[in-house]
Amino acid sequence: MKKDELLTRTWVVVLIAFICSALWGSAFSGVKVGYERLGINSSDWASQMVFAGVRFAVAGIMTISIGSISSRKLLVPGRQGIPKVIVISLFQTILQYFFYYIGLAHTTGVKAAVIVAANVFTAILISSLIYKIERLTVRKILGCVIGFSGIVLINLGGLTGGAGFSLLGDGFIFLCTIASGFSSVLMKKYSSKENPVMLSGWQFLFGGLVMCIIGAAFGGGIGKIDSDSVLILIYLSFVSAAAYSLWSVLLKYNPVSRVAVFGFMNPICGVIISGIVLKETDYFGMQAFIALVLVCAGIYIVNKNNSDTELKNH
Repeated sequence: MKKDELLTRTWVVVLIAFICSALWGSAFSGVKVGYERLGINSSDWASQMVFAGVRFAVAGIMTISIGSISSRKLLVPGRQGIPKVIVISLFQTILQYFFYYIGLAHTTGVKAAVIVAANVFTAILISSLIYKIERLTVRKILGCVIGFSGIVLINLGGLTGGAGFSLLGDGFIFLCTIASGFSSVLMKKYSSKENPVMLSGWQFLFGGLVMCIIGAAFGGGIGKIDSDSVLILIYLSFVSAAAYSLWSVLLKYNPVSRVAVFGFMNPICGVIISGIVLKETDYFGMQAFIALVLVCAGIYIVNKNNSDTELKNH
């Protein structure tokens, strides 16, 4: 069986996407533990950016190294590949996390989790309406709405007690989702002619170094370093390297909507893993179960092949 045939099989897409979601979900608790070990305050966005920059730079080195070994050649972008690496890095790493860290400092974690989940919508809309890579269908819209309702449900308690809209907080988090949406679509577009693992590795390395410079310029830095904090950093780097590389490969061989909708699983996995690792059991129960059912239903609807009426792009 050819590689492109295998990576479009439903069970393969589901398995790889779930692995990515589980890895990204574990990053929520991993980052919290990392901040605690390194003595980084929750409001110190500059130090958080340095921490993220180091994490992504290491992830880039990991991805390039493993990809080069498996390919039996050094993965280096050519003259045409360098601009693509920079553009993807701008949206996937630099802008996305710049807006995320500043926004998170001015809004609640619950509201941020719900808004970030909207990156599934932005990826599908950008793919359909701007780049016209695929068609926007009623089925895709319905699946996204149902899946997103599960994210809202699991965060409902925190949302009801939240404050009003904040431009620097909620607005920046929303800009983060737009950057994420563009990065998915651009990876889909560029990987048709470039190695997606190469693009992933070099965009992480470039973006990570830029984030370190930005964070350091605003007075950020990493505090105490011990064996535990180094292990956490290595694990988080592995999460980024493995998850985004696998995600990029899926995007290369599948429609953006088919892959992006699995992003709804990230906060669900985050809640489950945080409950186990950090003993945060507030969201466990029937509400979490119903949310999981809604997310799974949304994923199924988007991936279900049928002849729904399509909303043509003009």
